[in-house]
Amino acid sequence: METSGRIATTPDALDFTVENVEKGLHQLYYDPNIENKNLAQKWLMQAQVSPQAWQFCWALLSPDKVPEIQYFGASALHTKISRYWSDIPSDQYETLKTQLFSQIACFSSGSKMVLTRLCVALASLALNTMPEVWPGAVPEMVRVFQEEGGGVDGRARCLALLELLTVLPEEFQTSRMPQYRKGQVRGALGREWGSVCPLLQQLLRQGDSPGAVKSRVLRCLSSWVLLDVPLSESEGLVEDCFTALPDPELFDTAVEAIVNAISQPDSQRYVNTLLKLVPQVLSLQEQLREAVQNGDMETSHGICRIAVALGENHSRALLEQVEHWQGFLALVNMIMFCTGIPGHYPVNETTSSLTLTFWYTLQDDIMSFDCERQAVYLQVYRPVYFQLVDVLLHKAQFPSDQEYASWSSDEKEQFRIYRVDISDTLMYVYEMLGAELLSNLYEKLGRILTNTEQASSWQHTEALLYGFQSIAETIDVNYSDVIPGLIGLLLRININNVQLADTVMFTIGALAEWLADHPVMLSSVLPLVLQALGNPDLSISSVSTLKKICRECKYDLPPYASNIVAVSREVLSKQIHKTSQCMWLMQALGFLLSALHVEEILRNLHSLITPYIQQLEKLADETPNPSNKLAIIHILGLLSNLFTTLDISKQEDESGESTAPPVKTAPLPPGPNPVVVVLQQVFALIQTVLSKWLNDSQVVEAVCAIFEKSVKTLLHDFAPMVSQLSEMLGQMYSTIPQASALDLTRQMVHIFARETDHFPPIKALFDLVTSVTLSIFQQGPRDHPDIVDSFMQLQAQVCFWFLISFTLGFSLVLSLCCGLVVQENGKLLLQAVLEAIGGGSSRSLMEQFAEVLFSLNKHCFPLLTVWLKEALQAQGFPSTRVTTEQKDTFTQQILRERVNKRRMKDIVKEFTLVCRGLHGTEYAAEYCL
Repeated sequence: METSGRIATTPDALDFTVENVEKGLHQLYYDPNIENKNLAQKWLMQAQVSPQAWQFCWALLSPDKVPEIQYFGASALHTKISRYWSDIPSDQYETLKTQLFSQIACFSSGSKMVLTRLCVALASLALNTMPEVWPGAVPEMVRVFQEEGGGVDGRARCLALLELLTVLPEEFQTSRMPQYRKGQVRGALGREWGSVCPLLQQLLRQGDSPGAVKSRVLRCLSSWVLLDVPLSESEGLVEDCFTALPDPELFDTAVEAIVNAISQPDSQRYVNTLLKLVPQVLSLQEQLREAVQNGDMETSHGICRIAVALGENHSRALLEQVEHWQGFLALVNMIMFCTGIPGHYPVNETTSSLTLTFWYTLQDDIMSFDCERQAVYLQVYRPVYFQLVDVLLHKAQFPSDQEYASWSSDEKEQFRIYRVDISDTLMYVYEMLGAELLSNLYEKLGRILTNTEQASSWQHTEALLYGFQSIAETIDVNYSDVIPGLIGLLLRININNVQLADTVMFTIGALAEWLADHPVMLSSVLPLVLQALGNPDLSISSVSTLKKICRECKYDLPPYASNIVAVSREVLSKQIHKTSQCMWLMQALGFLLSALHVEEILRNLHSLITPYIQQLEKLADETPNPSNKLAIIHILGLLSNLFTTLDISKQEDESGESTAPPVKTAPLPPGPNPVVVVLQQVFALIQTVLSKWLNDSQVVEAVCAIFEKSVKTLLHDFAPMVSQLSEMLGQMYSTIPQASALDLTRQMVHIFARETDHFPPIKALFDLVTSVTLSIFQQGPRDHPDIVDSFMQLQAQVCFWFLISFTLGFSLVLSLCCGLVVQENGKLLLQAVLEAIGGGSSRSLMEQFAEVLFSLNKHCFPLLTVWLKEALQAQGFPSTRVTTEQKDTFTQQILRERVNKRRMKDIVKEFTLVCRGLHGTEYAAEYCL
């Protein structure tokens, strides 16, 4: 330590004395310099685990020290006991236990945070010594703290004992003991419940027990029941918890104890106890109603938690008790009341969301019974679920415009998520209620929209549509006879609100597959969608709906294509949508154009992208700056997304069945693909852009994305571009190597490496990027993790095609792969891989390196044997931390593993830990393997 009171950076700073620790703590808490604070924290962490901690921790607990110092001393004790137990001689156990008891007694009337830490330390000692060394730990704790003396009053001793008993199960839950040991200790703790339970009952039932004591009793019960204490053995205490609920000071802890007790998986075995709990939960209904009326959200929330915990965890067990069906139905209705609790979530209430999982569980349990019993339960519970739909749609309604405008952005986001949860629940409920649910919703919507005498709020209309949308998004509604009527009702809605308009759009989008089977209705809904497209407030809903329609109905859209393109082009020119929606819109247009004749595709492409090409030409002439960089990336992104979905060769859907009669599809053209035509026209412009922005990885990535997405979509139709793109990629990568160029190269290899006509440019590109990358590796790959990752994936791709070629008898890829693995190139690659494994690259990349080793071992075994021996002979390579014996073992393991890729990855992971000095450490055990 420096005399100024700050921690020194010299080796002398490791003098872990009481005085130095106090100085370090002062620096941690009071030094305004953040670097000094960090230095102090690092030093104190070393102090806490040092052998000297046994000396200074007791001194730091001296009564004349401030609580922060005392707390550090107690924490050091806990750390030594919990993490370094094996360092403590067995003949010191008793002395350590006695000292801890003494310190806990001293602090029972002192600092609460220090007392808790000391209790945790003694709890850790107990867990490390039970059941063999300290078999009666809990009875002894109770006895010691019930004895009078030491100048400590009875209330303080009682609270200290309860704190100790509370942290004992908690420390067990977080301990790092081996699994076999954990089972032994859990059993020992379970046997100790017999000593704890009577004490807790006595304290909770004493009329004169202070509120603080009762609260601590309830906390202690919550802690112990998490050890799977049998519900039958805690039944009396749980009943006592219900009597504590009317006391506001005990309400929260009582709720927690009840919920924890009845939520344990094992508690479903004790059906008789559960049946006794049902009327006790039902007896809380009056307290619940009063809380709701008084706006007491905390009380209503707590009672709801209890009801849901009983229903959700034990619905099947309670359903099976047929003679008690009325009691369980009453519990279900109580939970329904909680679901429909008045107010708007999350502003006026936060309770209703707790109930949604219960409705899933109850439905699953009902549907899991045999058909005969299921029919009985459905007769009772189908009406309940229809009521649930009404309640959920009411809860999903937006507040008034004025109220909604007053909500914070966080409240609006929580409400949005809440509505998504309701949507998921409605979709799930449909499985039970079926088509009758759609008819029910349709009738209600029809009454609203055709009742001219009684106007209804837009919120009501929107909620009913939201229910339709929720179901139609995931359920096949093509068979439903209400959908044509629903389309008609949509056209009658007076859309004068953004939220309502959004839901109308999403509902149309959810019906896209139905529209594909009923194309006559497209003329009715498309004008709505195209009109909404020009409203920035409807950006997400309108664009996503148009994209769905263009994807599902593209073969029925040619009559509307020119109008859709014109509206989209105008909307894009006005720049009213965010970047992501612009990209979606281009994807929609790609789907649309795919169904047209080539001449029409080219004509529409020309009108659509010409303004962007002209803008890109202008930007390419300007001096690079952040503003035009964003514009360039945006334009390149638009082209990428357009080409992602523009595929004239894809005449079949994912199922392999024709999506439309042959007369609807455009004939495949004999000439180049329209995308290729456009790419060839703009290729020189893209090269110009690259020449100015080659140093910028984002622009290069955007350029590569255009070609990569085109290759993925067009596959072999991309062939006319292979030669010139390979040449451009090679120039790019030779000048400034970037990972995106390697990713594009991998795609090219994947598609074209086996084709005779395209093999020469692909091989030349591959040889070039391999040579450049190996040069980078020789300089050290640590600074280029993205290139390392992409290059390893490229090698894995090549090795994969090598395997295919070997199997099928092809020679082309074999030639390509051999160009990699023979002579110096292969040896350089192996040296780079070993250097990276030795610590030269991030551990997150080890699986990729293992893939390369596995492929080399599988297909080039003789060469790999020689290269490994030569490379690992070098002293200190790939790490100074590995011995010759360890390198020999690694070599043998690698060469032996030619079948199990998972095992190869484990070998590489283990060896890299050895190379980095992490093997066998606690850190490695927890985070690495």
